Amino acid sequence: MADYDLICRELYELSDRIGYDITVLSNASALLFASLERLNWAGFYLFREGKLLLGPFQGKPACTVIEPGRGVCGTAAAEDRTVVVPDVHKFPGHIACDGASESEIVIPVHVKGQLYGVLDIDSPFKNRFSEADRSGLELFVKILEERLEKI
Repeated sequence: MADYDLICRELYELSDRIGYDITVLSNASALLFASLERLNWAGFYLFREGKLLLGPFQGKPACTVIEPGRGVCGTAAAEDRTVVVPDVHKFPGHIACDGASESEIVIPVHVKGQLYGVLDIDSPFKNRFSEADRSGLELFVKILEERLEKI
């Protein structure tokens, strides 16, 4: 099981006194990709001009634009809620950026009360994300939001 307390402390330190959001997001995605087991993608889609645009990530090349309501990321953004998908092949409208992905978790990120983007994490294993992952990653996003608010 992942040590989310440690991962969150590391995020806090990595993002201390950083004045550029892309730097913070780049290290955040690298930290998750290096710290969590059984992942094939970890990164961000940024909400710009009414769509989700590919942001900093770790993994294979990914889809570049996602419309709100489409796929797991678009659903999480449109409904403004965490979406955990145990089997992406059973998710209506799933967008297959990497055919190896089997499960996914997406968490909205807010800055100053507005949707800023989403954290998207994929795994090549079904049922990869537990309730402990959900709560740990939601805490990670909360710290990230606090850091982004200061930029």
